[in-house]
Amino acid sequence: MKDNYKLIIGGQEVGSAKTQKVFDKYTNQEIAEVSIAGQSETDQALFCAFNARKIMADLPAHRRAEIIRKAAAILDGKKEELAIMISREAGKPLRYSRAEAERCIENVEYISEEAKRIHGETMPIDAGRSGEGRVGYYEKYPIGVVAAITPFNFPLNLAAHKVAPAIAAGCPVILKPATATPFSGIELAKAFIEAGLPREAISVLPGPGGQVGEMLIKDQRVSKISFTGSREVGEHIIKNAGLKRVTLELGSNSAVVIDEDVEDLDYAVKRCILGAFYNQGQVCISVQRIYVHHRRHQEFLEKFAAGTQKLKSGNPLDQDTDIGPMIASSEADRVQDWIREAVVQGARIICGGSREGNVCQPTIITDTKPEMKVVKEEIFGPVAVVEKISSFEEGIRNCDQSQYGLQAGIFTSNINRALTVVRRIDAGGIMINDFPSYRVDHMPYGGNKNSGLGREGAKFAIEEMTTLRMVIFNMNK
Repeated sequence: MKDNYKLIIGGQEVGSAKTQKVFDKYTNQEIAEVSIAGQSETDQALFCAFNARKIMADLPAHRRAEIIRKAAAILDGKKEELAIMISREAGKPLRYSRAEAERCIENVEYISEEAKRIHGETMPIDAGRSGEGRVGYYEKYPIGVVAAITPFNFPLNLAAHKVAPAIAAGCPVILKPATATPFSGIELAKAFIEAGLPREAISVLPGPGGQVGEMLIKDQRVSKISFTGSREVGEHIIKNAGLKRVTLELGSNSAVVIDEDVEDLDYAVKRCILGAFYNQGQVCISVQRIYVHHRRHQEFLEKFAAGTQKLKSGNPLDQDTDIGPMIASSEADRVQDWIREAVVQGARIICGGSREGNVCQPTIITDTKPEMKVVKEEIFGPVAVVEKISSFEEGIRNCDQSQYGLQAGIFTSNINRALTVVRRIDAGGIMINDFPSYRVDHMPYGGNKNSGLGREGAKFAIEEMTTLRMVIFNMNK
């Protein structure tokens, strides 16, 4: 890694008067400095992007696809370097950082294919009485400047989820990465520039959300905002964005229901361990609540605790590490506070509950109440709640008693129950015989009002960055 990273404004590396040190989340050693954008740099990026609209709109579909495909190849050539970067700036264990780099490359490849499939269709205008003698069609056109605001937990792949579709749609894009993890987004943009993207069409602005993010969401030169992050910030964006298209992917506290007839309980245990503690639980679809039928509860809990206690905590650059540090000491403090509060209120810790530096040990809690933060809110840490249920129906009710609803997981061998769940749980994704943390990057991403209604899959994200233009021919004249 370099010692200093600069802003990217209109495809050019630009320094700024203010810099910020970025630290290794495990050792707390300085990794590098990054330039921080302020008002003038953000305005300059907006100027470049706004003036690049025609350049990008005129770029043929095959050329956009070629640029994106080349960017994927460039990323593939440096994926180990990217994985180490993610582990250091985000604290993610190396095996999972490598998986993120691989996913990013695959994701960008998906989008290169979809770049050639942006098209409209004919419409039967004479389906209405006043439409007799008329034929029509619509086409899709780039919506304009896209502001992409991304979080720390997947600093490379979630940036790719926004930047690559914008390019595929023919839109200039300004990326504002999380201040704790700016390097991955900068490297992503460099890959697109090296691949031949018109330089004016891309900028990367590390900086405080209160200034950089605020300018992006309010500026009239921005036509589309794509945001992944907290519900509170999402609500702020909706209230302040004005007449812009907005896509949000917000929080959750995903639940799993284990039915009594599950044939392979060991598989369910294995998937729940991964889903609960992967990336220290800092995943929007992390397994947080597990409801187990009383006939399988004790067996599940014993196996779940035994597997959890085998997880290795430590330096994320160690090949064998399962649990790395939280993104910040303040987040580790918060997780510990929530655990202590639950215990004071009557909950019981099965295993974990302790902390070493910024590393929170994977924790299992039981005997909780619905009003506890560890049940009601999104803990975004390595904590899972396991509770006994008297029936599958009770588990479904508990699963759906949440203000959030990104995804849910159900383990059952009963097809009728599985189909019932699809209609009864208010969530954007229902995983049958798998955990709610499962997803592939070309699928859409839904949810309820508090989890956002994002459409982050390759095809769907591109559609969100286009607008329709209707054409009608009057054949009566």
